[in-house]
Amino acid sequence: MPLPVSTGQAVDLRVQPVGEVLDRVARSLGVRFLGDTVVRKRRTVGARTDRGTWVRVERRPLGKITGQGWNGAECAARLHGVVQPAWQGCVVWRDSDEAVMWRADETDLLPGAPVGNAVLSEDPALSDEWWEGLNASLDALAAQRTGRVATPDGESITQVSVTRSLRAVFSGGFDTAVRCWVPAHGDLNWANVTAPVFSLFDWEDWGNAPQGLDSASLWASSLAVPALADRVRHERRRDFGTRDGKLMTLFVCSKILGPYAHPDDPRLEPARRMAERVVEELQGDM
Repeated sequence: MPLPVSTGQAVDLRVQPVGEVLDRVARSLGVRFLGDTVVRKRRTVGARTDRGTWVRVERRPLGKITGQGWNGAECAARLHGVVQPAWQGCVVWRDSDEAVMWRADETDLLPGAPVGNAVLSEDPALSDEWWEGLNASLDALAAQRTGRVATPDGESITQVSVTRSLRAVFSGGFDTAVRCWVPAHGDLNWANVTAPVFSLFDWEDWGNAPQGLDSASLWASSLAVPALADRVRHERRRDFGTRDGKLMTLFVCSKILGPYAHPDDPRLEPARRMAERVVEELQGDM
């Protein structure tokens, strides 16, 4: 029997009262939240605690919880060589009134502020040490094993979804088959990394993905700053030089150039130019 899907999926935690939820989490974890640190988003609420940690609370409809679960941060805690806030514990419960579940994860505080929004409009002037940290963590992540599947944009990435995304935007003439699947963060953008000290956070979407997904995603979020986009491609050239890295470049370009493209998006033209170049390269490889 399928799980019921809550009609409350459109609930926005930025406006919905969350006092009772936070009180329950505080009691369960044995913490006190610092009121002036609460950050409210559409489906999550976060706050700093009196023991110097951060708690992220998420509300998720049962229909959005797959067999993989929704314990990304907990599963990421076992990764070796990846710089991230240490995971401390969690509390999970099913809502008594709606077909939704709540999950609160407690982690160490970030070592710095997020670099910026998901898409940057100016160069963050990152140090060479920062780039070294990024490279070391992404390389370490890709070298590990997991049964999880990455869920960029909240949907599992599969061969079918890759082919569908590419064919919807780009004409045929090249093979869309992915050859190498490796663990990836799944949502790598400038809002999920810190500086000046590098750290990678928000692990809800991590899992196996085509090689180069993370590199291509960070490049796509840099396109409004050409020098930064070039730096990403230089630093992650081992990914971009592979056939799968080229497919992932087209995959992220398809999100920018697809049917929901915004005419004022500064990434449109650079994405279009790169896509034309990559399609030509892939056709030449056949």
